[in-house]
Amino acid sequence: MAEQVYFENIRDDSPVTTLERVPTTRMLVMYAGASGDFYELHYDKDFANKLGFPKVVVHGRLQAALLAKMLSDWAGQHGSLKRLSVQYRGNAFAGDRLLCKGKVSRKYNDQGEHCAECEVWVENQDGQLTTRGSAVVVLPTRDITEYRTKEV
Repeated sequence: MAEQVYFENIRDDSPVTTLERVPTTRMLVMYAGASGDFYELHYDKDFANKLGFPKVVVHGRLQAALLAKMLSDWAGQHGSLKRLSVQYRGNAFAGDRLLCKGKVSRKYNDQGEHCAECEVWVENQDGQLTTRGSAVVVLPTRDITEYRTKEV
């Protein structure tokens, strides 16, 4: 398990730990089953080729889910993902090496929550942007986390 990130230890431009995934056609079929998005473009290579794509296309929502995983992993056991918003800017294909990245753009307190607003994005192995977004992550403070740990 990754080390817990605390609100006190981040600053503007602090990086979010990168998540790397290489989606396979099998993964896309499994995601289609879980999400109900069975558009052939995501699992049928011949269909994708007829539409002018070299390979099957990774679901945009799967890329958003990977960003959510990256942020949740980074926030740690005592943090949480509060909001995620994305825009799809390009295509990712089965077999691409997808790098989910992010950085803190602003720290602030909101009604007792210690928030980190983050810029997030997905890029492929060639550095081409496929998805861009923003998120808010609630992080623990050292005092609160130590208190909770003693109480349990």
